[in-house]
Formats: sequence, C-alpha cells, structure tokens
Amino acid sequence: MTLYHFGNCLALSYIPFWIVYKYCGLSEYGAFWKCVQAGGVYALTQLGKMLLLATFFPTSGDYSQDDPDNFSPLQELLKCTVDLIDLIGLSVVMSRIAGKGHTKVLIAGLGWAGAELVLSRLLVLWVGARGTEFDWKYIQKSFEANISIVHFLSVTALVWLYSRHDLPKQLLPAVVILIGFHSYKSVICDMISHVMHMYSWSLLAFKAVFSLTMALIVLHIYGGVATLAA
Repeated sequence: MTLYHFGNCLALSYIPFWIVYKYCGLSEYGAFWKCVQAGGVYALTQLGKMLLLATFFPTSGDYSQDDPDNFSPLQELLKCTVDLIDLIGLSVVMSRIAGKGHTKVLIAGLGWAGAELVLSRLLVLWVGARGTEFDWKYIQKSFEANISIVHFLSVTALVWLYSRHDLPKQLLPAVVILIGFHSYKSVICDMISHVMHMYSWSLLAFKAVFSLTMALIVLHIYGGVATLAA
C-alpha cells in the first residue's frame, strides 16, 4: 500500500512534465539532453544560492508552517532576493539553445522545473510517501510540482522577453514588475499564509491561483511580442 501511494505521488509529479515535453513539440527536437543540461545549470545556481544563504543569513528565523509565529518579513524578503540568481541561470541556459523563442522557453523552463522536482522533492517522496502512515502532505508536494511547472515556464518567458531588444518600451515596466512578483512569490505566499492564517490545502490553492493568474498575464504579453517578432 505504501509503495502504491509513492507511485501515485510520483505519477502526479512527473506525468505533467511528460505531457508538456511530448505535446509541446520538444520530443520532435530531441531536446531531452538540453533539458538535462538546463537542470545541471539549475543545480549549480542552487549551490551558489546555498553558499550565499549560509554566509549571510542565519537559519534561526526561517519561516515554517509548523511555527507560524517565527516569521520575519524583512529577512524572508532578503532571502528571496538571492533567488534573482535563477534569472541569470535561465538567461545563460537560453543563450546556449539554438532555435525559436518558444523552444528556448520550453526547454529552459521545463529543465529548470524538472531539476527542482528531482533535487527538492524526489527524496522527500521516496522517504515519506513510502512510510507506514498515509499523509496528504505528499500529495500536496506533488501538486506543488505541477504548480512549479507553470511558475518556471512563466519566469523563463519573462527572462526571454526582458532580453529582447525589440520589446516595446511600454511593456518593459510590466515585464519587470512581473519578474518581481515571480521572484518574490515565496515571500508573498508566506506573508499571505501568516496574515490570513492559510495553511495546507488553502495555501496550496492560493499558490495555484497566483501562479496561474501570473502565467495568463505573461502568456498574453508573450503572445503579442512573439507575433510582432514573427
């Protein structure tokens, strides 16, 4: 039964990646190893972020749902600033991919999200979902992996838009603001959770709505710029 639960969590986490890879045309480009390379860049950027966090930020103030009173907005905001390194990593990945803009965005975004799933959640699922007691939190982590796909594809599209020299000047402020929202998503969710006392499924639903709303706005801007570029 525990292995069955682990299989369900694993399928819920990974099948959406396969669907995006298969039906967005990446399989036709043979882009699997490019996605793996993007994942390798993700691992290097996370190592750099860990070194910065360990050097400049103490761990005593980390926010946790298990201890909601231990929350420092300023400290969490500063920690999220380190996540801006991800934007540099995504830019490097896309600069090394030959092809159209949508191909670059899909490869870099999917590889980034896939590496985040493997490095951040796979071990947790392997150890926890195979436990003797059923726990919904592992299903939630699987859903969070799906939300991460939307999030990282949106971030990648924004990085691509920002790098475009033909981006209309009136759209630049919107792109920068959206990059800020995506980069500080975790602290925004933590603040909403702390203020509104949203935890577990309600917080997961908020993250899904937040990511989907931002993604639709990014898709609208991206579609307009891609049409002009064509």
